[in-house]
Amino acid sequence: MATWNSRGLRGSVLEEFINRTNEKYLDSGLALIQKIPTPITPIKIDREHRHITLAYFEQKSTVDYIGAVQGIPVCFDAKESAQDTFSLQNIHEHQVEFMKNFEKQKGIAFFLIYYTDKELFYYLRLRELLVFWERAQNGGRKSFRFDELKTDYFFSSKQGIFVPYLEMMQKDILEREA
Repeated sequence: MATWNSRGLRGSVLEEFINRTNEKYLDSGLALIQKIPTPITPIKIDREHRHITLAYFEQKSTVDYIGAVQGIPVCFDAKESAQDTFSLQNIHEHQVEFMKNFEKQKGIAFFLIYYTDKELFYYLRLRELLVFWERAQNGGRKSFRFDELKTDYFFSSKQGIFVPYLEMMQKDILEREA
């Protein structure tokens, strides 16, 4: 049984930025992307401050977001990193399996990684992750370094859009078609 403690909300700022971006995309008719809540069962509740302080996850989550962009099924997960080395422990096998199956159904699956110290986002395509994943499964590094990533998939906020990932998704689609 996995437990959750309220101190673990490190990604909540990134999540808020993505949620606001998704609202903009919806308002402009570009995409419909929904945050997938992870069902939890509360164990401890601070009644005075009205919040959950300890809970357990009812089931394994798959991805953070799912939806469609111009008719294309999309799913992705958001991660943060304060270091140049990203541990693959931050990604779970059931997530990778879900994403592989999602792409078999003609969807696009990816990770958005926010490098907090550099204020840079990275669009990590599933096929790129699988190279690192298989390396780890075969006894290699259980992480990947910032300098191993493709430079043309880094991006930053633009005026009015906190996490403009659709441009990277378009680049991904064009590379798939080439």
